[in-house]
Amino acid sequence: SWNATDAVYPDDICIHQLFENQVKKSPDTIAVVYEDQSLTYRELNARANRRAIQLRDRGIEPGCFVVTMLERSFELVITQIATLKVGAAYVPIDPKAPVDRQSFVINDCGARLLVIGEKTKIPVEFEPMSMRLSNDCTDGNDSMEHVADLNLAGSTRDTAYAMYTSGSTGTPKGVLVPHKGIARLTINNGYADIGPNDCVAFAANPAFDASTFEIWAPLLNGGRVAIIDSDSFTDSRRLSEAIDRYNITAMFLTTVLFNQFVSSIGSSLAKLKYLISGGEQESIESYKKLLGYGGPQHLVHCYGPTETTTFATTYEVTRIEEHQTRLPIGRPISNTKTYVLDTLRRPVPMGVVGELYIGGPGVANGYLNRPDLTEERFLPDPFCGHADARMYRTGDLVRYMPNGDLLFVGRNDHQVKIRGFRIELGEIEARLSELSIVKEAA
Repeated sequence: SWNATDAVYPDDICIHQLFENQVKKSPDTIAVVYEDQSLTYRELNARANRRAIQLRDRGIEPGCFVVTMLERSFELVITQIATLKVGAAYVPIDPKAPVDRQSFVINDCGARLLVIGEKTKIPVEFEPMSMRLSNDCTDGNDSMEHVADLNLAGSTRDTAYAMYTSGSTGTPKGVLVPHKGIARLTINNGYADIGPNDCVAFAANPAFDASTFEIWAPLLNGGRVAIIDSDSFTDSRRLSEAIDRYNITAMFLTTVLFNQFVSSIGSSLAKLKYLISGGEQESIESYKKLLGYGGPQHLVHCYGPTETTTFATTYEVTRIEEHQTRLPIGRPISNTKTYVLDTLRRPVPMGVVGELYIGGPGVANGYLNRPDLTEERFLPDPFCGHADARMYRTGDLVRYMPNGDLLFVGRNDHQVKIRGFRIELGEIEARLSELSIVKEAA
């Protein structure tokens, strides 16, 4: 019964088409805002259509990968929508990432185009395939707002984006996330009912999968995206001001930032409708302190690997017991299945530690150019009753609590999380071993 999570959601409509449907519903509603600039749904769609034509003119077609090396900005949102409109998939890269990692991702995904900011520095060999953009949302020919949607047919199984995570052998892995995974994350999801009256903070690094929720949850439900720049997100006072200025109702924070901001601006966070946090070992004291402010309305502890589209389980925190030292990771979100299995992939009894496997439409299409690892981690799901269903082997050890909530116990390998980012110690060891002064790294 804990896996009875089926809920109605648009599993047969691609993400850009869901956005276009929202444009028709509320064309003059503000879709995205940053400081004193904003775009309505109509304006955002017009610019995305114009960008889609530019992408198509640069040879982008269905199945291509478009790298977006952009900070949080109007242009990033526009480019991601436009990429989906032409049937391609976007690949976000942190502009501040090491050059060798940037080069690896660009080469590994076989990017046809690299979309970058006007001042972004890239290796000279990538300049011919780059498109430089300004971040002025008023930059553009408004007379072209009549440009029609491309109406390109596609499947919700198609890859919408590829996001690279740390690799145990020193090689990052590109996770291929389908359109239906994003829809399942953001619409009728069972943990955050984002609607037209909501404003979601876009504060995550675009190369971090929390940004998937931050961008698409508001845009597919008629809400607003509030772009939070890096300066505001590292300054408690400025973040508190941003919450008030944009009337932000929903925000995701990694555990480290959650602890930091609860200590400094807890009363501001308590105003939120939804505050979602996770990624590392939580601080019970921070949760207790925030609840002491009387809010937020929904305080959600989340868990989920990139391979299952951002969030897989959630637990709403309403109180902290006197001797409580841990928070559960909760139960699966809508249209998600969780299985706790032994080494022979058999369900374990209540309270027994096993490995967590995750099924449902959020499961990624696999790893790009890694058929061996895809076969190892993405397996047929024998429990759900659908012949083509798959489940993802997380490597996380968990156990069921008596009430059905899941409790995270640890890892079965050498992976750790730092500030919400997955770090494979093997990748660090591999990098250290490349140094001439290092004989062996362990």
